[in-house]
Amino acid sequence: MWPDIEIELVALLATALGVRHCTDLPANLVSELPLNQVQRVGGDDDGFRLDRALISLDSYGATREEASVLARQARHELVVNLRGVKTATAVIGRVATLSAPAWRPYENPNLRRMGATYEIYFHPVA
Repeated sequence: MWPDIEIELVALLATALGVRHCTDLPANLVSELPLNQVQRVGGDDDGFRLDRALISLDSYGATREEASVLARQARHELVVNLRGVKTATAVIGRVATLSAPAWRPYENPNLRRMGATYEIYFHPVA
């Protein structure tokens, strides 16, 4: 069975960065800052065992600086440290930045958001 890459990334990034990661934003978002939202937004597979996930990662902070630092830390963790990581259900292969962290609008003036898109190749543990 295919691993759930969102669940894997939420756990791996939360441990590595020491901040909350989620797939769905909490209702009390402003009181939970800083945090990263991880969502799979597409991808494909080879029909056998290799999955190519497109991942949107939004970093939320109380200030522009806080959101920027969190986005850059997440990018470093994904691109530099994630390759070759093995969890209980997945083995992570190539990781690439498709769209580097950039400012994205958000309707709440009490927080700032940066977003990026990554391509992650992974497969189930044999």
